[in-house]
Amino acid sequence: MNITICCTDTKTEPWVAGLRAALPGAHVSVWQPGAPQADFAVVWAPPQQFLDEQPGLKVLFNIGAGVDALLRLRLPPGAQVVRLDDAGMSVQMAEYVCHAVIRHFRELDAYEADMRGGRWGYRKPRLRSEFTVGVMGLGVLGERVARALAHFEFPVLGWSRSPKSVPGVRAFEGAGQFDDFLAASRVLVNLLPLTPETENLLDRATLSRLPAGAYLINVARGAHVVEEDLLELIDSGHLAGATLDVFRTEPLPAGHPFWNHPRIVATPHTSARTLRDESIAQIAGKIAALQRGEPLAGVVDRERGY
Repeated sequence: MNITICCTDTKTEPWVAGLRAALPGAHVSVWQPGAPQADFAVVWAPPQQFLDEQPGLKVLFNIGAGVDALLRLRLPPGAQVVRLDDAGMSVQMAEYVCHAVIRHFRELDAYEADMRGGRWGYRKPRLRSEFTVGVMGLGVLGERVARALAHFEFPVLGWSRSPKSVPGVRAFEGAGQFDDFLAASRVLVNLLPLTPETENLLDRATLSRLPAGAYLINVARGAHVVEEDLLELIDSGHLAGATLDVFRTEPLPAGHPFWNHPRIVATPHTSARTLRDESIAQIAGKIAALQRGEPLAGVVDRERGY
């Protein structure tokens, strides 16, 4: 069994050592042009040359949450693309989103500004019952986020393309219920996969359906948001602000208006990072399951894009 690793901007040596320890019978190596054929690949942002030179791959294990960039490449026709089930990302995502929601709900940004300005003052507490949080996308990460928000007793809504059931979450599904979901969301959290159908989904029309004073948290992909529309809706007062962890161009270019906007919090795509040890254990487990003839969890539907 041959496993090759092709991960851009990632230290590969620990992955090699970890996979060799987890799969003692496997030959694990870092891909180089002209390398022998492999059975399995662990990838992140691989070049097209890698895929062209490895037509016999059975499975591509993608070590990030999103597979949109990978699916834009020409993949080996017989290879399955497999997402990691969690790899320690869901609890990080829940932390990040809950922090962003609570910071906005409790007006902690305003208190921080007051204290920096030497002002001691109070604000009228907001009613939690009026702060409904809508989570777009109820996959592994979205479900964990929704459950965490419900733990803090926020009213939580969830929207997904197909029916989903999450305890404590009011579910909406499909295009027919999308507008009702938006109209009821005081805070909108985006955790959708990026597909041709969801690219530019968060534009002026969609964001305008949120109630006045709503707040956006985007932790999915930058291409979901039409940046000019978001800025105009914040500056007009229709939206109270946004917390953004992902952007159309990363790193965020110098001089971009998101850097210094007083009602935008920007972080450098760090809401949920892949944890190597958990990822290696999952990959080893999935390969072992495949060798036993068991079905794989996390197989990506190339047509749907997730």
